[in-house]
Amino acid sequence: MQEKLKQIREDAIAKINEAKELDKLNDIRVAFLGKKGELTAIMKSMKDLSPEQRPAFGQMVNQTRTEIENALDAMKTSLARKARALQLKSEVIDVTLPAKKNNVGHRHPNSIALEEMERIFVGLGYEVVEGPEVEKDYYNFEALNIPKDHPARDEQDTFYINANMLLRSQTSGAQIHTMENGTLPIKVISPGRVYRADEVDATHSPCFHQVEGLVVGKNITFADLKGTLAEFAREMFGTQTKVKFRPHHFPFTEPSAEMDVTCFKCGGKGCRMCKGSGWIEILGCGMVHPHVLEMSGIDPEEYSGFAFGVGLERIALLKYEIDDMRLMYENDIRFLKQF
Repeated sequence: MQEKLKQIREDAIAKINEAKELDKLNDIRVAFLGKKGELTAIMKSMKDLSPEQRPAFGQMVNQTRTEIENALDAMKTSLARKARALQLKSEVIDVTLPAKKNNVGHRHPNSIALEEMERIFVGLGYEVVEGPEVEKDYYNFEALNIPKDHPARDEQDTFYINANMLLRSQTSGAQIHTMENGTLPIKVISPGRVYRADEVDATHSPCFHQVEGLVVGKNITFADLKGTLAEFAREMFGTQTKVKFRPHHFPFTEPSAEMDVTCFKCGGKGCRMCKGSGWIEILGCGMVHPHVLEMSGIDPEEYSGFAFGVGLERIALLKYEIDDMRLMYENDIRFLKQF
């Protein structure tokens, strides 16, 4: 029996010394010390011994168990130390290496210009409203005093979905929706994407953005329009900016005008950007046509208003001196990261 215990101890220690992984040590522990292990099995033969032999045999079994457990613990400690050393070696940080630069994204020039416009008009008490990009023909044209036989429809080159639905060619439809809600007075701007069947070139695109404004209330005059847009121009392009209004025609406003600002490149002296005139056309505007008010359920005898519309890309192109609109949509990182 003593020889058998000695053989079990030697086999266990030999396998422990050969173990290279902690999982292997656990298998050895189960094989020799577990409920069905070799040491447990030999303990069952204790019943065949005489009462005088049992104490000595039990002592030898306990000593063998202790030696095997000590060998397992020592090897477990050694393997854990080696694993930790390998982990530290593989995760070492070389502080002399150059740091990795994180490329952080930023706003598109269109977004920068839009946020600036919204800041200006919200500061003047305006509310920002949105409308659907897929719009009814009525809101895109008829409610704006452009009936089906009006020649202005030929100028729009509209994307029609069917006879009554289209991709909006202007954000003015959002203004009609606002007026139909019946809450007066109104001071809103309506930015958004619009669509027209234009050829792509340096100044045109079939998809671009507009920001349109509308004010409706009692005793609103053209002087209010001029003062509002002059303040906008000074905030957007600098405090020295001057404005002038030229008569024009829009079906939905009467009287109508186009507004020019002094060239912010040369200060009005004349340069390449303003083509030597000292002025740059910036937007269209006018007093809301009484018929438009009437169709929206507003009494033109009691209320009046003004409206204006500006191309967002035009603002961005002028403000940042970009000479080709296509650069705004080509996603060239070399271009975009300048902003």
